[in-house]
Amino acid sequence: MTKKLCGCMAGEAFRKRIATGKILPLIGVYDVFSALLSAKRFEGIFCSGFGFAASQYGLPDIGYVNWRDINDWALRVRQVLPYKHVLVDIDDGFGDEIISANTVKNLEITGVSAVMIEDQKRPRRCGHFEGKQVLGQKQYLEKLKSVLDVRDKLFVIARTDATDMNDAIKRAVMYAHCGADGVMVEAVHSLDLVRELVREVKVPVMVNQLHGGKSPNWTFNEMQDSGVSIVIFSTPCLFAAQHGIEKYLDEMIRQQKLPDEFTADMKECVDNLYSPFEDR
Repeated sequence: MTKKLCGCMAGEAFRKRIATGKILPLIGVYDVFSALLSAKRFEGIFCSGFGFAASQYGLPDIGYVNWRDINDWALRVRQVLPYKHVLVDIDDGFGDEIISANTVKNLEITGVSAVMIEDQKRPRRCGHFEGKQVLGQKQYLEKLKSVLDVRDKLFVIARTDATDMNDAIKRAVMYAHCGADGVMVEAVHSLDLVRELVREVKVPVMVNQLHGGKSPNWTFNEMQDSGVSIVIFSTPCLFAAQHGIEKYLDEMIRQQKLPDEFTADMKECVDNLYSPFEDR
């Protein structure tokens, strides 16, 4: 039987999976139910800050999320998915280096596999929005070091939101040298830049994909061939849910009753729910 991934074991299992050399797709989810559906199809999930802000607050991803809410959400996800890789978006750490370290320590206790922490300054925002600003390198490195010092085996991915790609590559290299387990340049627009970063660092490189974002929609094979180790798909569940809900409700207005198409039924929904009395 597969061992439950909790505590240090989750980070170690994540490292072993990355070391296989096969790209690891992580599906961005916005709640526990979307995590259950995604985990039936993929090895791991990504607790997306964009998805959480939209689904839980009805707000855009511009800094409203806090560490307590993210920790509670990650705990609920881990409880129903004890065997899956779980990467959590912690934005800028939700504050200074003390708050960032506290956030990471709590998430490791919660049992997540990995976290991603960015170098934006407040007010921070989704990495594919305009108007981003980044911290000075020294300030972010202090925050990153505080996070690395408190974690045990948790996998820490350092993300840069620098919009100048030359600066972004230099920052990512610096973060890798500081001890980050993986790095990501957000909103990267070329696989040539990804390949350059892969050549410059000895740690896994991650990229982000979302509909309407600044990065092209690359295939798994294209990213694998470019040296990408991890790819997060930030919003497929959220955007698909929006599309499905709107389509179904529009059809309901047209038919003036519950449509039989464009939907699951009660049994299909219940069959996907978690049972605490079953081994998953």
